Amino acid sequence: MVPNLNNLVRVKKSHIKPVAEMLARAYQDDALYAYFIPDVSERRTKLPYFLQFSLRQTVLYGEVYATSTNLEGIAGWLLSEKANMSFWRMIRSGLLSLMRKGGRESLERSQRFEGYYTPMWKRHTPFRHWILQFIGVDPVHQGKGYAGTLLESMLARIDEENLPCYLTTSDENNVSLYQHYGFEVIEKGVIPDTEVSVWAMLREKSNKLHTGSN
Repeated sequence: MVPNLNNLVRVKKSHIKPVAEMLARAYQDDALYAYFIPDVSERRTKLPYFLQFSLRQTVLYGEVYATSTNLEGIAGWLLSEKANMSFWRMIRSGLLSLMRKGGRESLERSQRFEGYYTPMWKRHTPFRHWILQFIGVDPVHQGKGYAGTLLESMLARIDEENLPCYLTTSDENNVSLYQHYGFEVIEKGVIPDTEVSVWAMLREKSNKLHTGSN
């Protein structure tokens, strides 16, 4: 039986801080965030602010789900038409707070990544689709199937909508996980002037036949 979204907890604005703290534990050794914030001790302090910004953006304009109120795992999703952030949307998502707390160098590095990511995303997806913005499981709960529950629940909904889904990862170990759920690598690249690899992956729409009247 495929899990469905009714068995998950919808994350709201009031949950953002504890969710960001959990994701910071999950992403502490992630290559992309290590590029943003190279110093390990500094990363522990600053990473939650970067994640709060991403979470607030996705809570406001997309959908974020937790496995339970215990926050074992989190996944955030955006429809493609909601993914282009205007300056006002970035302000509303906490840009000014991130600028104060994230540090100039880290913000510049994140902007360089966006300059690489956005053209790649647009090049491969000139159609309506969902985007897996982030997914993370608390290190103390990894290996228990929570990532699979989060993925299967939303992908079942995406199949019902007959839409493709796009994601990127900077962790090669995640590539086979996503392939298990139907994603295929459509581009592998390296962020310019770094050693950080990025895999762009796409899960084609299901072409599922629907019945019933229009």
